[in-house]
Amino acid sequence: MAPTQYKKPPQLPPKFTATKESLLADTKRLIERSRAVQDAVVKSGEATFAKALLPIARDDNKMAIESHIIGFYNAVSTSKELRDASSEAEQLLDDFGIESSMREDVFQLTDKVLKAKEPLDPESQRLLEKDHKSFIRNGLNIPAGEKRDRFKAIKQRLSTIGIQFSKNLNEENGGLWFTPEELHGVPEDVLTGLKKGEGENEGKLWLTFKYPDLFPTLKYATNAETRKKVFVENENKCNQNVDLFREAILLRDEAARILGYKNHAEFRIEDKMAKTPKTVDDFLGDLRTRLAPGGKKEIEALMEFKKKDVKEQGLTGELAEKYYLWDHRYYDRLMLEKDFQLDHQVIAEYFPLQTTIQGMLKIFEELFGLAFIEIVGEERTALADGGKAEDIVWHPEVQVFSVWDDEGEGAGFVGYLYLDLFPRDGKYGHAANFNLQPGYIDENGKRRYPATALVCNFSKPTPKKPSLLKHDEVVTLFHELGHGIHDLVSRTTYSRFHGTNTVRDFVEAPSQMLENWCWTPSQLRSLSHHYSHLSPEYEQAYLESSGADKKPSDERIPNSLISKLINTKHVNDALFNLRQLHFGTFDMTIHEPSSHEEVEKLDITQLYNSLRQEISQLDGPEALSGDKKGDWHWGNGQATFGHLIGGYDAGYYGYLSSQVYSTDMFYSVFKNDPMNPKEGRRYRHTVLERGGSKEEMDILEEFLGRKPSTEAFYKELGISK
Repeated sequence: MAPTQYKKPPQLPPKFTATKESLLADTKRLIERSRAVQDAVVKSGEATFAKALLPIARDDNKMAIESHIIGFYNAVSTSKELRDASSEAEQLLDDFGIESSMREDVFQLTDKVLKAKEPLDPESQRLLEKDHKSFIRNGLNIPAGEKRDRFKAIKQRLSTIGIQFSKNLNEENGGLWFTPEELHGVPEDVLTGLKKGEGENEGKLWLTFKYPDLFPTLKYATNAETRKKVFVENENKCNQNVDLFREAILLRDEAARILGYKNHAEFRIEDKMAKTPKTVDDFLGDLRTRLAPGGKKEIEALMEFKKKDVKEQGLTGELAEKYYLWDHRYYDRLMLEKDFQLDHQVIAEYFPLQTTIQGMLKIFEELFGLAFIEIVGEERTALADGGKAEDIVWHPEVQVFSVWDDEGEGAGFVGYLYLDLFPRDGKYGHAANFNLQPGYIDENGKRRYPATALVCNFSKPTPKKPSLLKHDEVVTLFHELGHGIHDLVSRTTYSRFHGTNTVRDFVEAPSQMLENWCWTPSQLRSLSHHYSHLSPEYEQAYLESSGADKKPSDERIPNSLISKLINTKHVNDALFNLRQLHFGTFDMTIHEPSSHEEVEKLDITQLYNSLRQEISQLDGPEALSGDKKGDWHWGNGQATFGHLIGGYDAGYYGYLSSQVYSTDMFYSVFKNDPMNPKEGRRYRHTVLERGGSKEEMDILEEFLGRKPSTEAFYKELGISK
């Protein structure tokens, strides 16, 4: 039961009752209303902020309340019909967005308002400047005619490609049949969850490419041929995206050149913190130079491990001779177990999903002055507009929380948090935070509260075991919840700047900073709860599977295990970061060709695979003998790379560069006292609350009391600056 003061949120949660007909009808209604607002602004002709920009900004606010959810069905609905309608609606909204962003008449008014220099509050001034710049970046400095029409056609096609690309990834349902022998070493709880074959596949198991199947197989399968097969097929699971990816790269380059930029990277980066592609290239190049020797050493150490292992197994032949891409998760895990006595399966026993979530929410409550109240049973019915509890979630497994300020912060309402944690057919396949409804201040001066969702793919609970999180999954959950908190506590006037609507090379920093709590001994202990303590059934199952006489006496993870875990934080770290560098460097390479002809000639598949080998120094099938030796076309990883089609184009470097900021913030403010409530609240109000309503560098400097420094970042990576 929720405490009395938290029982009645001032705003009902959104409903998830759409049909394919209602999705399209609602989309058309939103577009018509929006177009009418823009037409009215132009008709009035008044070049003031209040008459020209404010009505459109307020309409954007209202549109986002519905449009985000309309597009969200595509990522989470179990109904293909609804997902298809959601995609169709997204296409209509995108087309209208392009039409709006290229309205000459609205641009002329905006231009007049900017030149009039009327005094505005800082957020309104920022809105005006961003809107004005956005019109220019959408081609309105190009004279009307053939060139501008071509630019608009490119924008429309890129929108279609983006929607289709992510739909193909979400609906990917491939896999491979294996005999139990071929899956030797894979944990039993993974194997018991696999579909069993019939007919010609009698006695075999169906392994999908979803995370809960894929990663344990690459980590634990002793058979190198199995690991190779799974790795290569996973790279080829979405080959229908290969041509779409190539077309997107070509169109982006053409569009950037129409606008007068040298390439797409220059266009994308000018309004980021980095400002120029050179800054990014220098950063990535410098990091690569510093990390490469460490990567080489790590491979040498892992290869020694592999030699011993293949000798013990009696393996010979090519797969035994080099260190391959499909070897890495397996030998990385083996090294942790043998050299550091660290068994991730044992650690996972201390992190059942539900108690870990409760622990995380408690940390955020203490740090930021929040209260999370799960809405269940009758409370769902009471909050459902229309009295149907099932209407306020999109799937029965989804959890929903009302989020409040604690007493010290004023006990006000903050918003709604949703958790959708397990894989389903047709569902988004990674871990991500989705804004469902932004917050803003409406035309009556009243705050509208946000709703945000974490969509993840953790293993499902079974009668014998709850869902147990590996430590890297604990980190992932903390990271995505960090985005969720950013989304919830944001307090902006306009939805345009709400929450994670910051520049892409800053947006990851708040979440990355919170990952540090997963490496802090006191927090790891408080998050942990051995699953055998949850119920007599789980206790019995634990005793049977482990062969132990009794369950661990302490439900918390022992300090000895924590120190082993923390000692491994940077084991094979250079290889991990070189993998990120491969993604970032590939992204920059395809988006900054010297000419359009160069990008037309580009063999993207070859570039993706050869660059990975150059940077990570790990071999793939191209190193094996036979008629395919030296052939880089064995896999199409770029076709599964949703980030580069979903908004991180010429921006993936942000995952690495934002670590400079996140590490600096943690080392400077939280490292010595991670649960300092005063600093936690200062961080909430200075950084998270602002969203994108202020220059990100100014926000950082205000919080740090100085300009950001790379010192902590290099120190954390163990490389000298």
